[in-house]
Order: sequence, then C-alpha cells, then structure tokens
Amino acid sequence: MKIGVKLLPLIFSKKLSITGITLDEPSISLLSSASGKWNVSSLGGNAPKPEASAEKAPPGSLSIAKLEVIDGKLVVGKANSKDKPLTIENLNIELEDFSSTTQFPFTLTADLPGSGSLKLEGKAGPMAPSGTPLQASLNIKKLDLASIGADPSMGLGGIGNLEGTLDSDGKTAKVKATLSLDKLKLSPKGSPASRDVEVKFATDYDLAKQSGTITSGDLSVGKAVAHLTGNYQSAGDSTMLNMKLNAPGLPIDEVEALLPALGVTLPAGSGLKGGTLSASLGISGATDKLVIDGPVKLENSKLEGFDLNSKLPAFSQKAGASRDTTIQNASANTRLAPDGARLDSINVTVPSLGTLTGSGSVSPAGALNFNMVAELSGAGEGAARRAGRREERGGGNGVAFAIQGTTADPKFVPDVKGMAGAAAKGAISGKAGTQGESSSKGLFRRR
Repeated sequence: MKIGVKLLPLIFSKKLSITGITLDEPSISLLSSASGKWNVSSLGGNAPKPEASAEKAPPGSLSIAKLEVIDGKLVVGKANSKDKPLTIENLNIELEDFSSTTQFPFTLTADLPGSGSLKLEGKAGPMAPSGTPLQASLNIKKLDLASIGADPSMGLGGIGNLEGTLDSDGKTAKVKATLSLDKLKLSPKGSPASRDVEVKFATDYDLAKQSGTITSGDLSVGKAVAHLTGNYQSAGDSTMLNMKLNAPGLPIDEVEALLPALGVTLPAGSGLKGGTLSASLGISGATDKLVIDGPVKLENSKLEGFDLNSKLPAFSQKAGASRDTTIQNASANTRLAPDGARLDSINVTVPSLGTLTGSGSVSPAGALNFNMVAELSGAGEGAARRAGRREERGGGNGVAFAIQGTTADPKFVPDVKGMAGAAAKGAISGKAGTQGESSSKGLFRRR
C-alpha cells in the first residue's frame, strides 16, 4: 500500500489531506449477514464526534485526491453460508476527490469467472451507516451463468451480456437493464437454447429487507414476448420467488427454440411448427425448488414427424399420407416441480382423430404415465369402424388408453382398467357387448 499526504496542513491545522492511496493486489471480502447488513456498511460513518478543541480535526476533514485498487481479488458472499462465494479477479478501482461527506466519481472494472468482464462507472456518496447513495451505469460482458454460485441442481447455464443503470438512495436500489442470453439452459436435463433470449427488466430492491419487486419484465425470443412481474425475497442461502408469467399468443416457431433449455423433450424426430402458445403461470418457492403452475394452451399447430394416428394401429395412414399430426387446439393445467410435471384437464383436438382428454404425469427422468380417452369423430371414427368396432345405439365414441414410455419415445397402450369399467357398465345396462370393449379391440387390434 502506498499513501501520499500533504504535510503542511497536517502539521499546522491538524487536517489530514491525502494526495493518494494505492492498494496493489489486495484481497477484499464483501460479506452480508443473514439480516442483510454488509461488513463494510459502517465505513465512514462511525467516527467519534469532535471535541471543541483546535487540536481535533473537524468533521469531514478526511479527503483523498485519488484512491486506486490495482489487480485486486474480490470475494462476495454471505457470512456463515455453505454456498460458494463469487470470486472476481483483476479488480481495478479508481476514486477521485474522495470524501466521506460529499459525492465522488468512481470507476470499477474486473474480470468475471470464465472470460467475462464487468464495468461499473458513476458517482457515490456521501457515505453513511444507513446506506451510501449511488448512481452508476453497469456493463457486463460474457458472463458464464454456471459460474455465478447458483445451486448446481438448477442446471443454470449460458452466456449473458447486460447493460443497465443503477440508482440507489442508500436504502432502495432501482435497476433498469437489458440482459441478452446465448445458449441459455434452465434445467439440469436441458440442453442450450438454439436462439438468443432477451430480458428487459426494471426492479426495486429494499437493501435492508433484502426483498425486491419486478415492476416490469419482458422476456423475448424473436417475436415471442412474455411478461414477468412479482416479488422476490432473500431467505438465508436461497431466494424465494412469488411471480406471474403472462405469455399471450406466442408464435410457436419462436418458442420451440427455448423448449430444450427448459428440459422439454418432444418425440424423437419431431418438432412443433406453426400456431401459437399461450400461458398464465405462477412461479413460487425457493429458486432451487421452484413450482410453476397454471393453464397452457396450444392452437393451430402441427407436430411434424410424429403421426398420432399411426401410434393407434386402427388409424394407420395409407401410403403417401401425412406423417404429421395437426393439432387444432391443446390445453391443460400444468404443474412443474422438482418431483416432475403434472398435467390435468388435458383436452386435445386432432381433426383426423377426434378429441383426447385425460391427465397424467412426467417423472424427472421423462417417464410418462397418462390415462386418456379418445372421443372419435370424423376420419378417426370411420377408421375405427373399418377396424371392426361395433356401433352401439346411444353409446359414445370414447376409447380409453394409456400413454407410457418416455417423452422421446411415447408408447400408446390399451387402458385395461378403462376397458373393464366400460364392460361392467355395459353389462349393468344389459347390453351384450360394450362400446368401450369393442372400441378398444378395434383401436389396438387386440384386447
């Protein structure tokens, strides 16, 4: 450490006037307690009150013409926490005309984990125990999301670039920024998104309560834009979220690029094309144990490379027919959690088949367990007749089946319980043969 001092003011007026302080390769730790108080919060604010004596320096007499930190190492974390702190290398700070009682300009640059960089430039001060006001511009480039200290079980990954502003009165911090994300990954079983994701947000953060509100948040993938609002609260080693995501009429061609990042797997060789996706989702819980639930609806889309009719043998298409599945609409109430996904009130209309309803779950490993009913109509009903299904007067067209296997390789099998229930119902009504039994025999060409 190097310090320069003006001697004459110090000798004759007891005024400490520092021309410069240089810290070469210092190691700096910024730690916050469970209450949110930082270990540097008292800097510049606990000086004893001056006595009425000419021998004592008057308040505010400390000033530094220039303060520099060169090639420092900064560790940011929480005291007594098991989480790995964020380590920043090659830290360089420059303050000019520093005084604890006035505003002063500053510049901070550093290297982030991986090949990222950080630049914070603006004005701060006056310093006070209750909080130091600060106005600055923030620029982050090539931030490796996997290296920021988040729980590895979240599967977070990607490269981020951020530009924004920070305005704080010492008690509340207001941030407005645009974050662009390349190769984003949001699930441990996911793979990087094939398109960039952009997030424009504004948030107010209470420094003492360690809680914040997202006043506006737009998430976009190409022309698909969703809106995020809500609150977040630091709680020990985790952050609790209570947010809403409103996604009206998103173009599915844009959304599909983000599905791998979320760990969503479509049947092998297939892809969604055309149409729109709408969702209104609640996001709650700790960041490492998030629960996302709400209605989702898909309209006027096509699952290319996957023919649902061919998976139900009675509806196998003739040579030269389409290998795709046209979806007029598909809706469900969804719940995504660490223990898997749950879909209820499923309602899917496939013009070539009919309407599929039911419910089921997807395990974290991708295993399917769905109980469904196909209400046959149009081409689907005609195919079932040709397959040998007997028509019953007054009977419905419902055929029970199950979906098993995995998301990459789904298997459509007869629902034995559904068939037995249909047979029992038919016996009670006095019918010689039941609609459900004969429909299932025709649909799957076996009992």
